[in-house]
Amino acid sequence: MAAPLPVGEFSRITHLSVKTLRHYHQVGLLEPAHVNPDTGYRYYTLEQIPTVQVIRRLRDLEMPVPDVKAVLAAPDAAARNALIAAHLDRLEQQLAQTYAAVDSLRNLLKQPAEVAAVTHRTVTPTAVAGIAQTVGREDVLSWWQGALGELHATVRAQGLRPAGPPGGLFASELFTRDRGDATVFVPVAADVRAVGRVTPLVIPAAELAVATHHGSLDGIDVTYGQLGSYVTTHEIGVDGPLREYYLAGAHDTPDQDDWRTEIAWPIFRAA
Repeated sequence: MAAPLPVGEFSRITHLSVKTLRHYHQVGLLEPAHVNPDTGYRYYTLEQIPTVQVIRRLRDLEMPVPDVKAVLAAPDAAARNALIAAHLDRLEQQLAQTYAAVDSLRNLLKQPAEVAAVTHRTVTPTAVAGIAQTVGREDVLSWWQGALGELHATVRAQGLRPAGPPGGLFASELFTRDRGDATVFVPVAADVRAVGRVTPLVIPAAELAVATHHGSLDGIDVTYGQLGSYVTTHEIGVDGPLREYYLAGAHDTPDQDDWRTEIAWPIFRAA
């Protein structure tokens, strides 16, 4: 068996700095083969080189330290490969989000920007099957997706027919304080039975300024900005939750280019 390698020599062999090796020791990722109790010097073995190479590649893929530990401690190849595959799936999702953000930015920088047409609308009280909850802004998208799916399933299971497009109400605090009340709903013509999170609700009447966003929800903030600018310029905005109506969405078509979302801003509307 070869003699233990001083940390400097091991650093040159593995291309990991002494500082990084010290950090890996401190977080329990790579224990030295021996630590001199008098000097604190760390020593490693040649047999640890393959482990270091695995660690380096996993960290290059931005795998968190706890996940790297789990990979190294996996009982067999199948368990190890499952952990790595799960991380690669997360990386692919992040990459897809990055591509979407790049496309959105490029579209935003194109001039001239297409301005959404704004109309005014009076809505009457509407009976709906709804889910209402106080949510954090960072959780609102996943909550919204799950709640809409649950609503559609409940309406279908109770044999009810939607009386209009599904929609959502979002309190101002959700945007200004990162936490607020949110409601998603499906209008129904008959009474809905409360099941799970789904309850019968009444969406109140309102006067609204409405703009339609076409396509993926990634760029919906642009349409929000245009509608908000219109309302502010005309000095007609009032307190109240913002509304969305999903004329065509993921429930209707997988083609995001065909999605249409109405954004509705509460306003004061003179007779």
